[in-house]
Order: sequence, then C-alpha cells, then structure tokens
Amino acid sequence: MRDYPYPQLERPSFKWNRATAEDPKVHEWIKTIPEDGEVDWSSVDVTLLGVPLSRSSISASAASENPDAMRRAWKSFSTYNIDYDRDLSTLTVMDLGDTRQHVTDIETCHKHITEAMEAGRKVHPHTLPLTLGGDHSITAMLIKGMKRAEPEERIGLLQFDTHFDLRDLETFGPANGTPVRNLIESGTIKGEDVYNIGLHGFFNGKSLKTYADQVGLNYVTMREARTKGIESVVTEAITELSQKVDRIYMTVDMDVLDITQGPAAPAATPGGMRTDELFEAVTLAGKSPHIKAMDIVCLDPTKDVADFTVKAAVHTMLSFLTGMTMRNT
Repeated sequence: MRDYPYPQLERPSFKWNRATAEDPKVHEWIKTIPEDGEVDWSSVDVTLLGVPLSRSSISASAASENPDAMRRAWKSFSTYNIDYDRDLSTLTVMDLGDTRQHVTDIETCHKHITEAMEAGRKVHPHTLPLTLGGDHSITAMLIKGMKRAEPEERIGLLQFDTHFDLRDLETFGPANGTPVRNLIESGTIKGEDVYNIGLHGFFNGKSLKTYADQVGLNYVTMREARTKGIESVVTEAITELSQKVDRIYMTVDMDVLDITQGPAAPAATPGGMRTDELFEAVTLAGKSPHIKAMDIVCLDPTKDVADFTVKAAVHTMLSFLTGMTMRNT
C-alpha cells in the first residue's frame, strides 16, 4: 500500500458508505484511507488516531475499548450543530485507524504511539491530530512524538481533568496517573506551560499540589471556574499559553465530568463538570488556532449506562471541531 505513513497502525475497524443524503451523519462524513493508499493530504484538516491501550491504567479499566465505541456511537450524530449553526462537513477528517498494541509489553505500546505521532507530524504536519484513547498515559507519548518531530517548538498543555496526573514515576511508572509529571521531568514541556482546569474535591493529595506549585504549574479548580465562568477561565488559559508557547496540546480526561454526567470514566467522582460546561469549553478551545492537537482519554465503555459517557465523548469531539470551523471567520 503506497503513501501510508503508519506501519504502527491497524486500519479502522469500521467503514461506511459515503453520504448521499442532504444531511449526512458523522459516520458518513469521516473518511478512511483507501486501499491503494492514495490520499491528497493537502485537503485533510484533521487526522483521527485510535489508541486502544488501558494496561497502563492504575485503576481497572477497559478504556482500550473506547476508540471503537466512539466510532459506533457517532453514527447517531449529524454533522450539523444547531447550537452554533455550523456544519462540520466543511472540514475533511481522516480516520487513520488504531496504533498496534502488544499483548503484554506496555513499553512497546508506548513506543508505537510516539512513533505514530512523529510520523504524522512529518508526513502531514498541517493537519490537526485528534486522538481517541485509551488511558491517560498515552498523552505523554503523543506529546513526546510531537516534540521529536518538531524539537525546536515549545509545547503547552491545556488539560481538563479532575486530577493533576503528577504521581511519582518511580512508584507508578508511565501510567495514567503520571503523564504530566512524565512530560515535565523528561524536559518535554515546562511546568509553567501546563494549565489544568477542573480539579475538585478530595481526589488529589496535598503532596501533588506542592509539586505542582514547585514546578509553576497553573491550575483552576471547578469551584474557581464556576465563580469566574468557564468561558473566562478557558480564554485566559489559552491567551496566556499562546504568549509563551508555539503550539498548545489539549487533553480531555473524561473523569473531569461529574460521575452522574460521565459514569464510564474509571476514576469518575462527584463534583465535576456538567456536560454542557465541557462542550462549551472545548468549543471555545477549538476556535483558537493555537490549539494544534487534542486527545480524549479515560473512558471505559464497559462501565457505561446507555452509552451516556461514550456519546458525551463524541459530543466533546464534535464540539471541538465545531470551534475549528469558526477559525479565521
């Protein structure tokens, strides 16, 4: 197969007929690479990547099932967003498939993730990579791949999360509770270039806050975000980051949602965001040309109720893309 840059990937499990109706569904709109590998990459705006990995999760998780769960769920979504009067079909989105996984070797899985991101940034650097996880360990590997492809660029991280994800690497290794610390201690990003929105309650040890303060990490609790307003907090974070870094990577941990709003997140807790708050936040982020990549992580569809959380994740993805349609307009 010619021109396919990803030896680390398996093709998407799902293929659908192209849309013939006036109002296409998402599954009819998203493209897959044809068998002959011929792709006009210059016409592609967004590349989707599935990372079906959850062996590196500290808590029991089948987040590896999420990429395909989202693909199944998005067939019930239209490309038209009535809230903003925007049609996503103005964008070209290519589903690249899933990173190959090793049955037992997490290091090999992480290596494939890093290499896939690096390859994508070299072959079609103008596209925006949007990754469907997988547990949160994958974020560190994706950003490391981006950094390897563009070593001179300074990368910032916009994080929506209940947790700092700053647990000790010596104790936990490159797991879902350590990606931000992994990135900071490896020198991939600076602590001052991390902005975390959504921390709340009793789910972060004080030692993690101490570490965050020591490395200059920026964070806004849910209580503060609701006082100031989600729009204000997100705008401020993007404005400050864009003045310091060359590109911003956005990660959405679905456990940022309240447990009633996202029951399938393995570490779901009470007191988190509502879905409408998250949709507003990522739509706003999507408007910013400084946001150059996104992932959605930590969703175990086997724990879901009536696909509530999976559909919330799809809505989150489509909300971000809605924001993208507003760039330069």
